Amino acid sequence: MGNTSTRRADRIRPTRWVIAAILAALAFVLAACGTTAAAEDGPSPSALGPGLRMGPVELVTSDLDGLHRFYTEGVGLTTISSDEDDVVLGTEDTELFRLIAADSPDAAPDDYTQAGLYHSAFLFPDEAELAASVLRTAKQAPASFQGSSDHKVSKAFYFADPEGNGVELYVDTPENTWEWNDGLVTMGSAALEPNAFIAEHLGNRAPAARATTVSMGHVHLRGGDLRQAEEFYEDGLGFAVTARSEGAIFLAANGYHHHLAVNTWSSSGAGKRPESLGLRVVSLQVADDAELDAIAARLTANQIPHELGNLSLATNDPWGSRIIVRVED
Repeated sequence: MGNTSTRRADRIRPTRWVIAAILAALAFVLAACGTTAAAEDGPSPSALGPGLRMGPVELVTSDLDGLHRFYTEGVGLTTISSDEDDVVLGTEDTELFRLIAADSPDAAPDDYTQAGLYHSAFLFPDEAELAASVLRTAKQAPASFQGSSDHKVSKAFYFADPEGNGVELYVDTPENTWEWNDGLVTMGSAALEPNAFIAEHLGNRAPAARATTVSMGHVHLRGGDLRQAEEFYEDGLGFAVTARSEGAIFLAANGYHHHLAVNTWSSSGAGKRPESLGLRVVSLQVADDAELDAIAARLTANQIPHELGNLSLATNDPWGSRIIVRVED
């Protein structure tokens, strides 16, 4: 991938995505400086029960073919189904991502000052699979690389797809090394050199054409206000807050470091998001009907509008981002 400090400057203009990546890195540094480790502590319990996992993310695009190539030839997802207006991607029969053609060629681009998607984060089972995906993506879209960091709980590489949607490729560090203090996990932002990572974990081997195992590890959103985000995602949906940094909040179930995050780094004060390209749906998978009913009860108690259907529930976060909860198949 070349020398990151020089080639990135040559190849990537100082767009909103580069600025946001810098802000994100700074926020993690601040979080790391302000949080001390307490290995004997543990995560705060969440109202969500065991079995919660992230479901597929849906994006609206005006470049269906371009995004399809990026997520298959680069990230390494498999095409589950495809037609001229709709592409479903994942691994074998597990749907992780859906691309939907915009109704109009004049659809407004995603506005980074508004609420929406910050990044979709694809979790790999080990460093070798991650290194292969990083190398594939860098070769498929050389100007897409945004940065990389060792976050203590994970090692992550950041890209932007052809329409600027954020993408994180990451692997978790061993869970028994995560450090918790008063229910919050310690996260940081140490240097992580991509060429050295690839050389260590992939060597001179050519990456496989597709990832064999990958999941939607977490989704990071843009919002307008962190207090409102906490009220909706913790009090309403039932996640527990697992970390805080300047301008961001991180939430999870079942002791994970985070399944969801919301930041206001570029969108502070944003209102309802307008119709645009980019995020359409974030989905969650729960274990059973009882879990779905418990979520509906919490949303009702917090006066959050929602629709409860057969094995699914739909609601919107405070900025209009669509959240769908489904019972696991």
